[in-house]
Amino acid sequence: MRSTGPLAVLAASALALTLAGCSGGAGGELTYEDSPLNEYLSAAYGGDLSPEEQQKQFDEQQRKQEDLMAECMAKEGFEYKPNLQNGSVVMADDEDAVKWEPDKKDWVEKYGYGIVNNPYNAEGASTPGEEYVDPNQEYLDSLSESERTAFYETAYGVPPEEDELNEDGSYEYNWEDSGCQGWAQHELQGDDPWQSDEFADLREKMTELWSTSQDAPEYKKLNSRWADCMADGGEPGFTAQTEAQQSISDAQNKLYESAYGDGTTEVDPATVEDPSKSPEMKELGEKEIALALVDLGCREKTNYTQESLKIQFALEEKFIKDNKADLEAFKAAAEQSN
Repeated sequence: MRSTGPLAVLAASALALTLAGCSGGAGGELTYEDSPLNEYLSAAYGGDLSPEEQQKQFDEQQRKQEDLMAECMAKEGFEYKPNLQNGSVVMADDEDAVKWEPDKKDWVEKYGYGIVNNPYNAEGASTPGEEYVDPNQEYLDSLSESERTAFYETAYGVPPEEDELNEDGSYEYNWEDSGCQGWAQHELQGDDPWQSDEFADLREKMTELWSTSQDAPEYKKLNSRWADCMADGGEPGFTAQTEAQQSISDAQNKLYESAYGDGTTEVDPATVEDPSKSPEMKELGEKEIALALVDLGCREKTNYTQESLKIQFALEEKFIKDNKADLEAFKAAAEQSN
């Protein structure tokens, strides 16, 4: 079965810097789907499946995983009802999907980058989803505090200690430390080729490719032309296209931190005024739209989307040439594990 774990996330974000504020091309233009590396990565994360096939695969995997988890929990002395609402993925039909069109002026005039005024939030508010009900809640309520702690540790593993966390709060996943859920996932997926020691060197090289591509001289020239345009449009101070959108995200985070703190001190949400409805957030939303409109104009003027994809794909072609054997071996291993 295809893994939808770390590789899927990494591959999906691989072109995030390249595609920030960009949508698919038309009329023969390049899109992220033209990525040369996609030939190798799609074998592992299911990129060759239709949305309907992916939905069916996710649903079936979720059902089997929950059944295995219930079996594991029973062996450890706990009741556990399979939770089919937990962790599922819904692939929307094209006609029902919320449109994400940051390359269209009328969309940007309404949503900016989609950070403060997020179209998905608006969709969720108008069409509320089914209320989540944990099938295990009644059983959990019957347990003492120490028994509940044991339940969660058995189900999901003991949370990592602070000294085991990376600077960003993440940590290295190991299915053997992830309780019955980790065991169930491993039983279904087997050994994920992307996580195996055999491809550790390839994994490191690929991560470096994606994290450093913006440092390429070609990108710096493109960003310089874009930055000059932004300055001419009244938005100076940026050196890379991704910084414009990030500045709004950072400002939004500061507003939330000023209300709820930085996480080091417990805050009762009931005592805090919702920052999303504050005058400051409204002002930030207006600033976001103004900035995004200038950004859109400069992306169009510099042909940023197409030029950045050309640069990224050229870097990928070189990477493939230098690592062809390892990529072929990874592709074969991924297809074998499907």
